[in-house]
Amino acid sequence: MAQHDIVIIGAGLAGLRAAFEGVTAGLNTAVVSKIHPLRSHSCAAQGGVNAAINPADDWHHHAYDTVKGADFVGDQDSIDMMCAEAPQAVLDLDKMGCPFSREDDGTIAQRAFGGQNFPRTAYAADRTGHAMLHTLWEQAIKYGVHVYDEYFLMELTSENQRATGAVVMDIRTGKLQHLQAKAVCVATGGYGRMFAANTNAMTNTGDGIAHAMRAGAPAADLEFVQFHPTGLLRSGILISEGVRGEGAYLIGADGQRFMQKYAPNKLELASRDVVSRSMVTEINQGNGKNGGVFLDVRHLGKHLILERLPQIRQLAMDFEGVDPIDEPIPVRPTCHYTMGGIRTDKLGQSIALKGLFAAGEAACVSVHGANRLGANSLLETIVFGKITGKDMVDFVKNREGRDGVATDSTHAVAKVSARIAALKARPREGGVRQSSIREALVNEMQENCSVFRDEARLNSAWSAIKAAKDGLSKMYIDDKSEAFNTDLITALEMENLVLMAEGTVATAMERKESRGAHSRTDFPTRDDEHWMTHITAGYDPATREVVLGRDAVRITGNPQYAPAERKY
Repeated sequence: MAQHDIVIIGAGLAGLRAAFEGVTAGLNTAVVSKIHPLRSHSCAAQGGVNAAINPADDWHHHAYDTVKGADFVGDQDSIDMMCAEAPQAVLDLDKMGCPFSREDDGTIAQRAFGGQNFPRTAYAADRTGHAMLHTLWEQAIKYGVHVYDEYFLMELTSENQRATGAVVMDIRTGKLQHLQAKAVCVATGGYGRMFAANTNAMTNTGDGIAHAMRAGAPAADLEFVQFHPTGLLRSGILISEGVRGEGAYLIGADGQRFMQKYAPNKLELASRDVVSRSMVTEINQGNGKNGGVFLDVRHLGKHLILERLPQIRQLAMDFEGVDPIDEPIPVRPTCHYTMGGIRTDKLGQSIALKGLFAAGEAACVSVHGANRLGANSLLETIVFGKITGKDMVDFVKNREGRDGVATDSTHAVAKVSARIAALKARPREGGVRQSSIREALVNEMQENCSVFRDEARLNSAWSAIKAAKDGLSKMYIDDKSEAFNTDLITALEMENLVLMAEGTVATAMERKESRGAHSRTDFPTRDDEHWMTHITAGYDPATREVVLGRDAVRITGNPQYAPAERKY
């Protein structure tokens, strides 16, 4: 057992930004990561981070663009807070030494991103997440954050509807440890690995959200899954929206641009859900090639591509065999971001479990609603990492955290140890490997719960989830060892991924309308009368099934935010 004031599960941008607040406030702060923090998925973010730092811009305009991008189901108080705090959050990173790209006058460079009416996306070439993550990691080392590197989350512990810590496994030894804490923050990212084609790291299996649901903290908005328009055709690897921000455009197999048919004003810089649906429509109508279309950057010129898009060029050459200086890049929509997460108040605390907080993609604050604007994800990590971190500090110092609540560590560890032993003891005969369960599930989700959905497709996905749950009861592992048992880790991740898929399909079946990234061909219009609401997904330990509920969208009363037809 170890004791800390604050334990943060996840060491990406949101987790490290929250840790900065805890440690600089003098609290004993720890972060837990199943991979080295510098391998966190935040490192893969390319395009940039939104903020109204240009004197000609206004955070109110940023907020409206975000409300509209969210298809009017985002929480308006959270959106206002994020956009108002955005300039300072970016300047905080700049002051820490983040190497943002610069204009000739020395100001932070900004580019255009989709769904916005001002070029407010600050960037560091096409490696923005990498630059920001390294900057915050330096701060963590500087101030002495305790890092549990290569530790896997096994369970979140609680007593009397109050979070008390986490049971974690040291991947290097297989040993279990209970980390007691006065406040716990989940910042484990999303669950995009449930789809066969995705831009996510192998680690994005929804661990933190799944364990929070099991601990009694419901998730929300799981049906809203964003498909990024430009993933590489064969691998799904991300080609940043920043490329379109620099002037790249989409063409079909006929060599002609097509976005003017779908978004005549914003074209390729319409919101991501609009562009993805447009691409799939073109492909379905025969204007694609091998299941994709093309992103053309040739007209930008060699100099600009080498200066501003060097990583993009390298990815295209390495994974598609094309040099974008000379040839268009084959692309298709690919699962990129999950808008759903642990349902929280506007400061990041769970609505159901005191002392449990969430930040970043693992949280549903909800600033993205039904569709996230590009470059608002990095912004969410640093704004709500900061805000949630400060609220945790206040919780520990001035509120319920002062007294603390403990869980019996011996019992907590023994319970998890028994689960592991039971999994290792399962016989191979008549069993199934996690890889078989995963392959069937992700292919079914890709086919029937992606850009377009309908009742028949969702029923097919639901049957696949039932089969996956049945498979989990028979899942066995060959490796019975303790140290670096990746066979065990992937099996445990599979349990989390199946729960996240169950929540996603259940909420997608429940929401009988089309809104943002949730596009149902059998309910093609948005229904504000019945569906201006969050759908929550809890977990019933007795039945081991997802239980749905509702939570109201938080409305500020700003008349500018009144729902309207979304046009770009």
